[in-house]
Amino acid sequence: MFLRRMSFGIALLGLVCGVAFAATPATNSNPLLNEWTGSYGGVPPFDQVKVEQFKPALLTAMERQLEEIDAIANRTDAPTFDNTILALERSGRTLQRVQTVYGVWTGSLNNDALRAVESEMEPLLAAHNDKITQNARLYARIESVYNSPVKSSLTPEQQRLAWLYWKNFTFRGAKLSPADKAKLAELNQKLAGLYTEFRANQLADEETALTLEQASDFDGCPQTLIDAAAAEATAHGKKGQWMITNTRSSMEPYLTYATNRALRERAFRMWTSRGDHAGKHDNNLIIPQILALRAQKAKLLGYPTFAHWKLSDVMAKTPDAALALTMKVWTPAVAQVRTDVADMQAIVDAGKGGFKIEPWDYRFYAEKVRKAKYDLDMNEVKPYLQLEKVREAMFWMAGQLYGLTFTPITNVPVFHPDVRVFEVKDASGGHVGLWYFDPYARTGKRSGAWMDAYRDQETMDRKITTIVSNNSNFIEPAPGQPVLISWSDAETMFHEFGHALHGLNSKVTYASLSGTNTSRDFVEFPSQVHEHWLRTPEVLNRFLVNAQGQSMPAELVAKLDRAAAFNAGFSTVETLASTIVDMKIHLATDPSIDPKKFEAATLAEIGMPKEIVMRHRLPHFGHIFASESYAAGYYSYLWSEVLDQDAYEAFTEAGNPYDPATAKRFHDSIMSVGNTVDPATAFRNFRGREPSVDALLRDHGFPVPKP
Repeated sequence: MFLRRMSFGIALLGLVCGVAFAATPATNSNPLLNEWTGSYGGVPPFDQVKVEQFKPALLTAMERQLEEIDAIANRTDAPTFDNTILALERSGRTLQRVQTVYGVWTGSLNNDALRAVESEMEPLLAAHNDKITQNARLYARIESVYNSPVKSSLTPEQQRLAWLYWKNFTFRGAKLSPADKAKLAELNQKLAGLYTEFRANQLADEETALTLEQASDFDGCPQTLIDAAAAEATAHGKKGQWMITNTRSSMEPYLTYATNRALRERAFRMWTSRGDHAGKHDNNLIIPQILALRAQKAKLLGYPTFAHWKLSDVMAKTPDAALALTMKVWTPAVAQVRTDVADMQAIVDAGKGGFKIEPWDYRFYAEKVRKAKYDLDMNEVKPYLQLEKVREAMFWMAGQLYGLTFTPITNVPVFHPDVRVFEVKDASGGHVGLWYFDPYARTGKRSGAWMDAYRDQETMDRKITTIVSNNSNFIEPAPGQPVLISWSDAETMFHEFGHALHGLNSKVTYASLSGTNTSRDFVEFPSQVHEHWLRTPEVLNRFLVNAQGQSMPAELVAKLDRAAAFNAGFSTVETLASTIVDMKIHLATDPSIDPKKFEAATLAEIGMPKEIVMRHRLPHFGHIFASESYAAGYYSYLWSEVLDQDAYEAFTEAGNPYDPATAKRFHDSIMSVGNTVDPATAFRNFRGREPSVDALLRDHGFPVPKP
């Protein structure tokens, strides 16, 4: 996923940073308020940040932006593209800079002091955004430009920018009556506070760990996992013990290889019950409040449900369209899971296990089936998945497809010693941007993996290059030891790097239309498609090497290829279950929902296999309850996967995954255009036709319906 949890300028319009609206004094005592200085067009002042600076910086920056907005709204001359749309595009730059650093701290360096700031400021930021979108004079000027016959004389990109501002303001209630605007603002402030509370509860449970005291508790586990768990325990003052952190990158390997079934169950329940504990961190109490407020918000905006409002603004357009696509894939995926479970149960029965496959058994016995069917043990693969080599492979891929090079630099400040920075250049040697890499887990860092944009590319007033980051949660190794990651983790790295490449390849005029500032159900497409290049022979043979520098044996590569579609049923079902529950809970007309009962009833209704749980259970489903970003929108991963599978087939049809002509067409049609082109049009420009679900079904080994 990619993360943008910023103020009006980003959450609403997709802006990141750039030139200031007006000259910012260079003598501010608060460094967050100053323009970024230094090389590469300026960089965030990470080395000067203190938590106590955030509140005054945010308050001052909001005040500055409102002054800028008032200056635009209260003009007496006729509205034009330049004096209204471009003026808006230049506004709020101080707040954007502050929000960028604030977002890094809340996502990667959170603590009690910062949570207190969040609790106070998030509702104020929501109110600030509403003051802008609900400014009647401002909206009148935007609408005048959008509806003006002069608009046809603007460039296509200028017309797209005018449409974007008009659409965003309209979508967020600019046409409401003054009384309804006040109601909407109140709802948004309440929601902002609840999102902050949900995130804090989720993070509190993710900071727990499974502590083990006997070496035998790791029977069956790879040594790398054992060493990482020992290092984690030592770091927490528990030398001689082992700690499995409550994050996916630690829990999944333990569930996959640990032979102790009782401990697998204990680990599984700990991991899947995040946010689901009675007491002060119980997210089950927050979810109904969020749903009730969202339902009120949707009705105020003229929609029957929150899902209808949310999807009116994206490619899918309606909840029915999103659910229809989901069910096309759900049915064959469930059928495949039934087959896979039967194979697992046969292994249990042959060993006289005397139990039925449960969710904490699935990963463990899936590996046994993989070994039996394909003679493939993923433990044999892991020594060839060194984190640094996977990173090098990503860089090489970017060079082959887009002509980009990455060079490490040390002349910019970072927010933590783990963070490394690389300068990115194009084929001609020109500076493209910076890429920050934060790979390791730490206390106060949100779980998972994500991409962030600190600054978007633009050329409106001058050339401004992008700054992007990729963030993961791997366990830092002992000195001198490589970090070995799973195949799934390697795919995730390529995925998140795809988001970064989307920003780095951007070549547009306006930051609001740049890089990843696209439709929610399109933005995952340019990231997901890059997962395919991990499997290419060039990457497998050149970069997936062990500690001795030996390439993965050809026989092992062949096994990987034969087993490529194995377990696709599992990964598809766990993801689509979350997709369906997300959509249905936001279609519910009665928001007084018991999350546990709703989750169980919905899964039973769609025939969820009992051996699998949702990828994100509701109490820790931060995608949809820690913000509005993916609410009623988790389907976008599947929607985008249809696009990515179809798009990658263009490369295979060309006979070369690095075919220069196809890569150039992909760059020119998809990667460089941002939101300057309608997403559906952009895909047709690349593929020459509408997308088809057939490529996804083929990739997953599911039956493809006959025409």
